[in-house]
Amino acid sequence: MHQPSAAAPARGELRIDIMLGEEERLAMLRAEARRGLTAAPKQLPPKWFYDERGSALFDEITRLPEYYLTRREREILVARADEIADLTRATTLVELGSGTSEKTRLLMDALLRGGTLQRFMPFDVCLPALEQAGAALVDEYPGLSLHAVVGDFHQHVSLLPRPPERRARRLVAFLGSTIGNFDAAEREAFFASLRQALGPGDSLLLGADLVKDHDRLNAAYNDAQGVTAAFNKNVLRVLNRDLDATFDEDRFDHIASYDSERELIDIRLRARSAHVARVRALGLTVSFRAGEEMRTEISTKFRRDGLARELSAAGFFQGAFWTDPAEDFSLSLWRV
Repeated sequence: MHQPSAAAPARGELRIDIMLGEEERLAMLRAEARRGLTAAPKQLPPKWFYDERGSALFDEITRLPEYYLTRREREILVARADEIADLTRATTLVELGSGTSEKTRLLMDALLRGGTLQRFMPFDVCLPALEQAGAALVDEYPGLSLHAVVGDFHQHVSLLPRPPERRARRLVAFLGSTIGNFDAAEREAFFASLRQALGPGDSLLLGADLVKDHDRLNAAYNDAQGVTAAFNKNVLRVLNRDLDATFDEDRFDHIASYDSERELIDIRLRARSAHVARVRALGLTVSFRAGEEMRTEISTKFRRDGLARELSAAGFFQGAFWTDPAEDFSLSLWRV
């Protein structure tokens, strides 16, 4: 693991610190694939969707008519970005799970209008996505320092580098309801790690999807064009490429359904027929029964009081809570 330093890149330049190098990434993938493929039931962490192709597919998902989350979050950001900038006065904007950083530009522009922003720090597990997004941002924001970090939410968020300025104020943006991909124990550990990384004057801006009608939720994860299905199956391509595996996408169906008791979307791959896949890098043979399901993701839906309980337990204090006019999605601001 490579510990990033606090020294700032020059304005108009992109610097990338790698906490999760290729060897570490492959070691993590091998460990998590072995653990998940030998579990009962089988499961794989959703982080492995996100290679270059997976990032592009997810970007396409955000534009689908059924997938309301991105549009609703953008509505809130358009309406509240200047207020967020005024409340936080952030000198550094950190984006966790940055992807293309499209929505984050609204925050960057607001902080620039407020005269405080000096640095943007995108944090993502996918180096190629960071390189591509970073190159575009260097051209768009030549007056900013861009300091990207390649890392894993669960291992490295507590190591986020502090800016060198004595009165630096960081705003950590965790958007898109990615927090919903964590189960309750993972959320508890993540919030605790993030609280450890933040100090006086720092803030967290959290995007969280809200509980709503199950038909709309099911439609958002079962789009008519099949983009979400392709995204779900991309994890098999990652295993095939990186672990010399023999998974066949055509042997699986994409399954996503809302569990009203647990208030989450449960996303799986269901084997169409009995078959065997080999993961040669692990020396592993994986058998599937006809109809057997392997979980690849959850997407938890939240209520305001539940969010407040979880973040308060980690040592955060709520600064503001906003929704779109339809009350589909939420952005909330938390202080330490």
